[in-house]
Amino acid sequence: MRILQAPTAACVYAAVATSKPQSPGVKFVERQFGGINKNSLPFSTKRRRLLQLHTPISASSSSLEAEAASILTREAEDDVLKALAQIIDPDFGTDIVSCGFVKDLVVDDVSGEVSFRLELTTPACPVKDMFEKQANEVVAALPWVQNVKVTMSAQPAKQMYSAQLPAGLQTISNIIAVSSCKGGVGKSTVAVNLAYTLAGMGARVGIFDADVYGPSLPTMVSPENRLLEMNPEKKTIIPTEYLGVKMVSFGFAGQGRAIMRGPMVSGVINQLLTTTEWGELDYLVIDMPPGTGDIQLTLCQVVPLTAAVIVTTPQKLAFIDVAKGVRMFSKLKVPCVAVVENMCHFDADGKRFYPFGRGSGSQVVEQFGIPHLFDLPIRPTLSASGDSGMPEVVADPQGEVSEIFQNLGVCVVQQCAKIRQQVSTAVMYDKSIKAIKVKVPDSDDEFLLHPATVRRNDRSAQSVDEWTGEQKLQFGDIPEDIEPEEIRPMGNYAVSITWPDGFSQIAPYDQLQSMERLVDVPQPILA
Repeated sequence: MRILQAPTAACVYAAVATSKPQSPGVKFVERQFGGINKNSLPFSTKRRRLLQLHTPISASSSSLEAEAASILTREAEDDVLKALAQIIDPDFGTDIVSCGFVKDLVVDDVSGEVSFRLELTTPACPVKDMFEKQANEVVAALPWVQNVKVTMSAQPAKQMYSAQLPAGLQTISNIIAVSSCKGGVGKSTVAVNLAYTLAGMGARVGIFDADVYGPSLPTMVSPENRLLEMNPEKKTIIPTEYLGVKMVSFGFAGQGRAIMRGPMVSGVINQLLTTTEWGELDYLVIDMPPGTGDIQLTLCQVVPLTAAVIVTTPQKLAFIDVAKGVRMFSKLKVPCVAVVENMCHFDADGKRFYPFGRGSGSQVVEQFGIPHLFDLPIRPTLSASGDSGMPEVVADPQGEVSEIFQNLGVCVVQQCAKIRQQVSTAVMYDKSIKAIKVKVPDSDDEFLLHPATVRRNDRSAQSVDEWTGEQKLQFGDIPEDIEPEEIRPMGNYAVSITWPDGFSQIAPYDQLQSMERLVDVPQPILA
């Protein structure tokens, strides 16, 4: 019995590309089985046949038997991984083995027992039950397997680029902005109900009310402790909590609504957000303030937003303001994953009425290519729940509104997982061909760059004079055989590349796309 981590794509490639002569143990297995069709035998039978056919009379023959037994165990492990590779993740379009979900694989080919852990990207994964069921079925279908034990888990909450973040934000996996850029459209209602929907799906969730001038959170929830506390030793903020969701709002600071100028407000928001002890969170939902000014830009630049949800109403006036917000997120490279059109319609006397007109939400979707649209009806209970301190999805979890938010929650989970996957693999160094592979998120453009080309195209002040534009970094300063030491994502717009000389280069995707590309793909260098 032994523990095995599922092989990565690089390990599989290396195993295929590296050709080695057969070991004595492999030859021993072949001699003992002769012309027998080995694939038709259960592993326990193979092991028993080995013991019958070969009696060790020396240390050498004993070691051959041990190696042969190890080979049979590896065959069993390979069979399990091949079976699990039949399960395809619907979001990534790749099998769960290639995604790296299979962990702690233990195979006992004598008893026929198999155990492993499926580590998903989030505890709120909407297909986790399906994965568990399919994994049990495909492994149990192997003829030699007697018992299967599958454990489900989720990756630890962590930002992909945590080293560049304040300590309080380093253990938050996804940060979601809920924005409308216009007041009074129900943005806070959507933010709070989305947060509690994600919590109901099994995620660890927090809410940050970024509207200092008019905080809504103290009205919409009813925590027992309505004042934020300070940790005197760490000088950090301890968030309040309601029904398992952590929350911070200027309204819980004992100050009511702020009366202060813009620069001071930006500082207050920055302090509240970055010095809070959020702990490990899968999702932090930020209720953005209206507008596209200094406060909003500060938030987008301080916080690595994973995605944004846009809230609008059917009126044309709402669309005009929302369009400005979508353009702001586009410029800051924050993907907008869904549009929620609030107060769309109501039903009466068997008919559906649209008192504010139709089409604002669909117009946002069509004009800006946002993939998902959700319509929220006019419901007195939805408005009342916002005033009572009990979110609608908690008060009526089986109702129509809760079903809409459940669909929105699934959409957010799936889209965030896709974005993280795309960003984490957007720029990678392939050592076997000594080239940088680039696959820009939300683009079909995939290409190779020479490392020296990337290093020579640095546009920072260290390489280019900021005043004159004169090139300080010369072509000959960079050796042709230079290789990056580390490549890390920087938000959704760039990567940070560390070079052997200690220089850290920020390379935006736009800049990488404009560089000279490798046309003749180098042949892999085999180990």
